[in-house]
Amino acid sequence: MNQKSVEDIPDIADIHLAQARIRARVRMTPVINDSGLDHALGCRMYCKCENLQRTGAFKFRGASNAIARLREDGTAGDVATHSSGNHGAALALAARLDGRTAHVVMPENSSRMKIEAVREYGGRIHFCAPTNDARAAELEKLVAAGMIPIHPYDNADIIAGQGTAALELQQAVPALEQVITPIGGGGLISGTAIATRAWGVAVYGVEPEGAADTLASLQRGAIVASFNPDTIADGLRAIVGQRNFRVIREQVRQVLTVSDDEIREAMTLAWHTLRLLIEPSSATVIAAVRNHPELFGGRKVGAIISGGNIDPEDWLALTRRGSGSA
Repeated sequence: MNQKSVEDIPDIADIHLAQARIRARVRMTPVINDSGLDHALGCRMYCKCENLQRTGAFKFRGASNAIARLREDGTAGDVATHSSGNHGAALALAARLDGRTAHVVMPENSSRMKIEAVREYGGRIHFCAPTNDARAAELEKLVAAGMIPIHPYDNADIIAGQGTAALELQQAVPALEQVITPIGGGGLISGTAIATRAWGVAVYGVEPEGAADTLASLQRGAIVASFNPDTIADGLRAIVGQRNFRVIREQVRQVLTVSDDEIREAMTLAWHTLRLLIEPSSATVIAAVRNHPELFGGRKVGAIISGGNIDPEDWLALTRRGSGSA
């Protein structure tokens, strides 16, 4: 299931296999419910805390599955990817644990914390301009040099690995009515939609207004050729992948958008109620549920908190700006 055609989309059996394959390496992260958050949102919210996953984000699930599949297939060699940070760190660690090196193409404006994390986990960084075209071009150079490409989201093994978070969420809270995840490139939401399809759970996605390429693609009926993102949610600036878009179009109930100010407010709310310091990408799900009582009010909602890789000083600066403070 590595880098094949767009028709190569995992099914629920692939996600169960991924869960068995990576169980010994990933953390089974907690699911938290808080009465204060429920009151603020007007629903029962069950947060799958992937901010507590190894490398600080759900991305370690997909990266671990992709590397394990290379090992099963007898494919040796170093790997390459592009990432704003979380997938790069996850792949760096997964590769290192398997005796490989991950080469990671990162935009020049990536957060300092995420750059340092990729290096600390053993990854080698190749900087590029902060555009999706520049990412793809730099990655092509690494592949031409003989490295194995592991796309951060448009990859069947990555999708299957990310879907294991939804499996654990459903196993922890069997009677969920809805599940919501952020959308960047679409690996998490497509894995979630596949994992929950048999249970009749309505799946929603959310992206920032300044990076709403998925919504634009759905309205157009095809993936937008290019998109210049402008949002504080740095983990959600990628253009949706081909496999991911197909799953979203067929299996996701609705894609919602939130503003950067609403993201800031949600980050603060998560701290006050859950005592969790989460990155802007994660906070989109809280903001979306808060914005749409007509969809989520009174419901039993599962939300995947995608990551917590943010420097406390950066978190404080963002949330102070959102509150109108200096």
